[in-house]
Amino acid sequence: MNPTKAGGIFSRLKVDKYLLLIISMVVVASFLPARGAAAVGFGWATKGAIGLVFFLHGARLSREAVIGGLTHWKLHLLVLAATFGLFPLLCLGMTVLPAWITPPALAGGIMFLGCLPSTIQSSIGFTVIARGNIAAAVAAASASNLLGIVITPILVGLLLHAQGSISVGSAWAIVLQLLAPFVGGQLLRRWIGSWVSMHGRQVQLIDRGSILLVVYTAFSSAVVGGVWSQLGPLDLVRLLIVCAALLALMLGATFLAARALDFARTDEIAIVFCGSKKSLASGVPMAGVLFAPATAGLALLPLMVFHQLQLMACAIIAQRYANRADLDAMSG
Repeated sequence: MNPTKAGGIFSRLKVDKYLLLIISMVVVASFLPARGAAAVGFGWATKGAIGLVFFLHGARLSREAVIGGLTHWKLHLLVLAATFGLFPLLCLGMTVLPAWITPPALAGGIMFLGCLPSTIQSSIGFTVIARGNIAAAVAAASASNLLGIVITPILVGLLLHAQGSISVGSAWAIVLQLLAPFVGGQLLRRWIGSWVSMHGRQVQLIDRGSILLVVYTAFSSAVVGGVWSQLGPLDLVRLLIVCAALLALMLGATFLAARALDFARTDEIAIVFCGSKKSLASGVPMAGVLFAPATAGLALLPLMVFHQLQLMACAIIAQRYANRADLDAMSG
């Protein structure tokens, strides 16, 4: 392989710095977990942080972006079918594989991964790089996250009910717990939307700081409950393989479906990036609400692994789409 080309590939495989911060919370919680009164305090702080995260989501999500893009209904139906239909089914299939393939302790987290909405920021970012349909990506990713507030808890309740991880009734209560602050943000958007937009950096710091708090609290409870006695290095290797297989299947399925339904290349790009990815920003606070403190840490591991894999794979795919668009432009 050409060294220059190899260097270009590896330069795109950058580890997400924010993910490193999240991993550092796991490390800190592993050695210095919150216990006793401190754990109770962190628990209440986490509940407040989750409410704040969804309130801010509601305050900054443009209704116009979602409503305006819904005219391309075939594209959005395909993205939603991939996100909330095919992906959960694939994850369900992974959880029934033999224990030497899928670690039983991580089955709930893999199922939770499948039920999450798509990302917003990276889906749009990769669509921009790949010269795709940006408006469709904005609408599809936004609609996925909006609907995910309701669909994700219900799917988790239905699919994990048999395992006793969560009841369907409690899933409905959780929908309200997530939806209420989101709706509050939407209702107040008229008055605070411009302020939120003007202070995007500060809002992002609050958003990301809240996620770090949720991760630390969740893994503290998991460590106190003996999470690392349930998992070994080989389990983490198997999780990496399972997540890589899920990503490959979803990227292939969305690509083939877009081609089979004769979508334009720009639409195909939006479908591939919005339909194959899962949101860390939505998943972390949702895990803090959906799962008991002792199991939330385990539930987050598959999401954290999948998140980094999707960033690395989609960076390469987006660049290849862009290179192809450049070649077509020159030949045209």
